[in-house]
Amino acid sequence: MMQQEKSPLLVVDNLKKHFVIRQGLFSSVSAHVYAVDGVSFHINEGETLGLVGESGCGKSTTGKALLKLIEPTAGTVKLRGERIDNLSPSRMRPYRRQLQVVFQDPYSSLNPRLSVGEIVAEPMVNFGVARGAELKERVATVLAKVGLRAEAMARYPHEFSGGQRQRIGIARALAVNPSLIVCDEPVSALDVSVQAQVVNLLRDLQQEFGVSYLFVAHDLAVVEHISHRVAVMYLGKIVELTDRTSLFTTPLHPYTEALLSAVPLPDPDAERKRIVLTGDVPSPINPPSGCRFHTRCPYAEPRCRIEEPAMREVRPGHHVACHLREPVE
Repeated sequence: MMQQEKSPLLVVDNLKKHFVIRQGLFSSVSAHVYAVDGVSFHINEGETLGLVGESGCGKSTTGKALLKLIEPTAGTVKLRGERIDNLSPSRMRPYRRQLQVVFQDPYSSLNPRLSVGEIVAEPMVNFGVARGAELKERVATVLAKVGLRAEAMARYPHEFSGGQRQRIGIARALAVNPSLIVCDEPVSALDVSVQAQVVNLLRDLQQEFGVSYLFVAHDLAVVEHISHRVAVMYLGKIVELTDRTSLFTTPLHPYTEALLSAVPLPDPDAERKRIVLTGDVPSPINPPSGCRFHTRCPYAEPRCRIEEPAMREVRPGHHVACHLREPVE
C-alpha cells in the first residue's frame, strides 16, 4: 500500500500587498505601492524556506502579510489546510499560537519595562499555557533552551548584549510551541561571530522541536547555512524557487546569478566572475512591464520587455520565472 504524501504546513497562493498612496485635501488615492505582487510558495513541516532579495523587494512585507500583522490585499494563506487570510481578529486568535515571529532589531522588539521573565511568560499567559509556579518553571526551561540562565528572568533587556537579546526574542517566539516562526532578518543587526551562534541555535531548535521557519534575509551565506529551500524575490515577485544545493550550484535566473556573484568567498585566491548590474531598482509604484528585471538584465530580449514570464518548473523541483530558461526534456 502506497504511503500518502503529507500536505504542507503552510501554503501561500498569489499573495499580494498593495499600499495606497493618498494626497490632497480629501486624501484621494494617487498611486499604489506594489510591495508584494503575486507571491506563491509552501513550507513543509520542520522545513526552513529562505526568502532572499535586495532591500525593498518585499521580503519582510510577505512575512508580515502571511502572519496578518498587516492585512493582505489579495491571495490566500492556508495553515494545515485551513484558510486564515480572511479571518477576523477574534477568529484568527487560535492560529496566533501556531504562527510566531522573531524580529530584525533585538533592541526595539523587546519591551524595556518588562523583565525577561515577563517577556517570555507573556505569550504563555495570553494563550493560557501555564500559570503560577508552572509558568515560572516553563520560562526557565525555554530560556535554558536558548542558552540563557534562569537568573536572567529577573533582569531587563538593557542589561543584555544584542545577541543575548535576540535569544530572548527567540525564547518568546518558542514559548507557546509554534508550528512556524517567521524570522525577519534575525541576524542582520548582529556581529558576524554572533550571527553564527544564533543561526546554529535556530537549527538546533528546529531539530529538537520540529518547528518550521520562513527565514527572511539578504545575506546569502547565512541563507545557505540554514535553509532547505530558497525563494529569490525581486520587486515584489518570486523569480526563482528551488532547493538550497540547486540554487547555489546551478542558479537559473540572471538576478540570482548576480546575487551569488557578490557573495564573498572564504578563499582570497579563488576566482569568480563578478556580475555588476547596471541601473537602479525600479520603483514599486510603477514597476516595468513584462519581466520586472529586464531593465537591469544583461540577457534581456524584446520579448522580456512586453511579456511577463510565468513561474515554471524547468527542472525537477526547480522553478524559475525567465523566458530564457526552457524545461529540460
